[in-house]
Amino acid sequence: MSTGSGWDNRGVTKHIIVDGSNIATEGRSEPSLTQLHEAVMALIDEFKGAKISVVVDATFGHRIPKKERAEFEKAIANNELVAPPAGAVGKGDAFILAIADKVGASILSNDSFQEFHGKYKWLFNSGRLIGGKCVPHVGWVFVERLPVRGPTSRRAVKSGTVVSKEPAVASAAASKPMPIPKSPPPGRASMANEVMPYLQFVEKNPVGTKVKAVIDSYSANGVTVKIGGISGYVSLRHMASPMPRSARDLFKIGDTATFMVVGYTPARRSVDLGVPEVVADLVKDGAPLATKKKSAKKIAKKKSETKVASKKTVMKKVATKAASTKSVVKKSAVKAVVKKTAAKAVSKSTIKKKSAKKSATKKR
Repeated sequence: MSTGSGWDNRGVTKHIIVDGSNIATEGRSEPSLTQLHEAVMALIDEFKGAKISVVVDATFGHRIPKKERAEFEKAIANNELVAPPAGAVGKGDAFILAIADKVGASILSNDSFQEFHGKYKWLFNSGRLIGGKCVPHVGWVFVERLPVRGPTSRRAVKSGTVVSKEPAVASAAASKPMPIPKSPPPGRASMANEVMPYLQFVEKNPVGTKVKAVIDSYSANGVTVKIGGISGYVSLRHMASPMPRSARDLFKIGDTATFMVVGYTPARRSVDLGVPEVVADLVKDGAPLATKKKSAKKIAKKKSETKVASKKTVMKKVATKAASTKSVVKKSAVKAVVKKTAAKAVSKSTIKKKSAKKSATKKR
């Protein structure tokens, strides 16, 4: 086993193996070839004259962004990047450690390689493991580090060989029955009050009623208050004009204040309240302004519909009357024609009779 030859005055070897997959994924969920390139260039500048070998795992090319894949293939072809042989046991980590062990190199990685602590004890030697992070406005910073020990490390050291990573063990709570939820699932509106107290309050306190309430808690847009056993809500826009930035500017928890009922939201059984001086103009005749506007619109719409219906009825009556008049005129015309024809017939009959009588007189 190599003990690490060729140390420089910083305790780091003249050959550094870069755990490419680890460094390319530092601070990210998916690896970036660009980030890896920047780190390697900074490493070359930091450790001038050191040999740099970059090793990535077999899946690296499939996990980087599509736009970087052509460059990755070129880097592999030029031996700028090295991947482990297909089917290698231990994958990329085992390959990196085998290379470092063979040439006595340091390793740039933020991994601790716990499952290999039993085989490669030199990982704990000074300078054999380097960590690296990209610091905003500074760039890549490299420091010597020691591997982190843990349960997997202890198993590896005890066995003196490479062990598998600790399998996830289910907790005792995971095998217990599912607990009964104490609150509604996300997305479902929670009710502000119980049914019966809410209905009783609504019946006794129509919109516009003044009530005394105790400030119970703050929220982002107002305060929740208690009116006996009922919860109410006062929004910032109903507290003052202009609207305050925070309810804390006007009310303290535990204060008692007088509010006016602005409206109700049956879907949540909520009671909407406001400072009387602020909402007095909004609440009139026991109905919120919004309701009044809505009612006014409905009335106007109804009047318009009634007017149109009335016009239609009048037009229908006129049309019916016109049709009736036309029918009467037509009947009168027919009667006149019939009468005229009858009179003509009578006249012809009379002439014939007179003519016959005259002829009979002449014959005598």
